[in-house]
Amino acid sequence: MAALGQSIRRSAIGLGLFAIITGGSIAVTQALTEERIQEAAARAEASALFEIIPESQHDNDLLNDRVQLPASERLATPGPVTVWVAREGGEPTGFIMPVVAPDGYSGAIRLLVGIDLQGVVLGVRVVNHRETPGLGDRIETKKSDWIYSFEGRSLDNPEPRNWNVKKNGGVFDQFTGATITPRAVVKAVQKSLIYFRQNRQEILNRLEETS
Repeated sequence: MAALGQSIRRSAIGLGLFAIITGGSIAVTQALTEERIQEAAARAEASALFEIIPESQHDNDLLNDRVQLPASERLATPGPVTVWVAREGGEPTGFIMPVVAPDGYSGAIRLLVGIDLQGVVLGVRVVNHRETPGLGDRIETKKSDWIYSFEGRSLDNPEPRNWNVKKNGGVFDQFTGATITPRAVVKAVQKSLIYFRQNRQEILNRLEETS
């Protein structure tokens, strides 16, 4: 019986050590994986910023020139909005804001929307989504050039009622078999322009305060 008890204790200790080692390994792996994911997301975001406003179109440190703008439910982002500011000769020429399309087919679609000081879209990029591969993922630049159709647009180009996909009477293309995704992005970009128009003077003041 004594030998059996010792055997059980050794087995219990062995199992305990195994559990500790395994749990520790999993925790370390998760931490390293999360860090790599965050680094990859940061690189993707930085790349998208320079696609929207190339380095040839500003002379400031775009990545580190940031300003907080008023909070708004239109952008579907909690709290004040931190935007990246493009400047030439110290004067602001445009900014890039994070925007969320909450009504994508498979959930929220996170965007970056660049707008100049006249309210014209400089560019739009998708930085995170879970849309269906082969259908909704055509919002990515590597899958199609659809996202470029926003460049040069404004609230008056097209008219507000035409800010929709063609299936719903608008001017923007939808994807074959996927209307919800592009419609969600179109509406999110339109809301970002409405946000700029409604807060234009306060936004300009905040951009100029940091010049």
